[in-house]
Amino acid sequence: MTKTLLKNPNPLNFFDCRKSKVPPPYFEYINIPLRYNLEDSISKWIYQHQKGRYYVGKSVGITEENSINTILKIGFEDPKELSYFTLACPLLKYK
Repeated sequence: MTKTLLKNPNPLNFFDCRKSKVPPPYFEYINIPLRYNLEDSISKWIYQHQKGRYYVGKSVGITEENSINTILKIGFEDPKELSYFTLACPLLKYK
């Protein structure tokens, strides 16, 4: 008989307040170009690999060519989680 380890539940998930519906001004943000289905994939990756509050949503931004384009705005309440996200998320490595 094998024992299963129970993980401690995240209270932010339990109360459904982990993913913010609007971008709070005190979050730390990164903007990336929007590609097909990237928003859902990044939200799933953050949900599985991070613990704090976050925001993922579409926004309008200016690219390097000075044109207006749709971007994906990703923010974290804890700046350490933003650093970990930019280093570890495999979805950011593909262009």
